[in-house]
Order: sequence, then C-alpha cells, then structure tokens
Amino acid sequence: MRTAAILPVKRFVDAKQRLGASVADDLRLELAEAMVTDVLEALEQTAAIEQTIVVTCEQAILDVAGELGAIVIADRLEEGQSAAVSLGIERALGAGIERALCVPGDCPALDPDELETLLGLAGSNERDESAGPAVVIVPDRHGTGTNGLLLCPPGAIAPSFGADSCERHQTLARAAGVSWTLEQPSSLLLDIDTGADLAELRARLMLAPARAERTRAVLGRTHAQTPPAARG
Repeated sequence: MRTAAILPVKRFVDAKQRLGASVADDLRLELAEAMVTDVLEALEQTAAIEQTIVVTCEQAILDVAGELGAIVIADRLEEGQSAAVSLGIERALGAGIERALCVPGDCPALDPDELETLLGLAGSNERDESAGPAVVIVPDRHGTGTNGLLLCPPGAIAPSFGADSCERHQTLARAAGVSWTLEQPSSLLLDIDTGADLAELRARLMLAPARAERTRAVLGRTHAQTPPAARG
C-alpha cells in the first residue's frame, strides 16, 4: 500500500522558544535543524514509506530534504501545524497515496523499526480493502498531545493538532465513523519542547547510540553551555 510521511516544519527562528532557558539562541536554531534532519533520515530508512512530504518555509532544510529525496511544499500562509499537515495530505491524495503518517520534526530518536511496526497496524498490504478507513493515534509522553497520526486513507479525518489533540483526534474519528486505535511506540512519544524533555532525550540516547547522530552532537554542546541551575 502506497504510504507517505508528512512532516511539517516551522521556521527555525520561531521553533523551540520554550527551550530559551536551557539553550542559547544560536544553538536552539542548530538543535531545531538537527532534530528535523534526524527525523527525515529515520523516515528515509523506513522501507514502508514511499515518499516524505515536507511542508515548510524554512530555507535551511531545503537542501537536506532534497538530498534525502523528500518532496517540499511551501507553507506560504504558515497557519500552524494542522494547516501544514492538511497541505501535505492534499498533495498525498493528489499523488494517489493510500495512507499517510503525520509526524513532528522534534522526535529525533525516531526508530525506523518502530515505524514499520506502526505502519503494520493500519492499511497494511494484507489488510482487507473492505475494512474501511482507519486511524492510529500516537500521543505524546504526557498522553494529551498527538505526536503521530496514521491516516488510511490520508483524508480519513482532518488533522487537529495542539493542546489536548489526542482526545480531539479520537472524537473526530468517532464522529466520522472511522475505526481508531491508540498506540505508543516509545521513540515517537518524546517530542522536545522543554529542558526536561532535553534531559529525557539525553537519557534515552544513551541507550540508543545509533540514533539521532546530529541531535546528539548539538546536545553535547548545549549541555556544555547550560548553566547548572537550568540543568536541574
């Protein structure tokens, strides 16, 4: 079954503002770019994903996206994550894509093996074509936001990210009469918004030395520059 990943990327200068107390501005921009690059590489390494659609106006990521074979759509209106993902879904539907995996650019420890397993849960090659639309929702580690949304077909429900979006996506699926499941692949649960998230990411990367090479390099520099009070 033809599968696309949809990756919305906001301008790096506007990204990760909540990390300001933990990361210097110049390194915050580098960290945002490193995380997106690591996510792109994980998607490229996932065999079940035919193409990755990046929706962005961030010029710094264009070369990397092109090198990894991603399709780039200009997010000219910059109306937020849901609107950007909707642009990607529109492109996917126009290209005949049968299911879409929507992921954020700040889950740098993303594991391709976990993505393969996740993709087997909805719209797999063996899935009965008469089964109807299906949605798989991946929450954040707090259980309130949405870090992953697998839609089969891509227009099964409209994306609605943001605060409390995990419950909102469930409600949208119920209202549309679409079957849905909640899954928790560990590498997709952790998105990076705060200093506490960075600390958790460092701990996880110690157990997964092959993951997030670029993010790991920037993290080493951010840790060296972080005041002791901010580290705690």
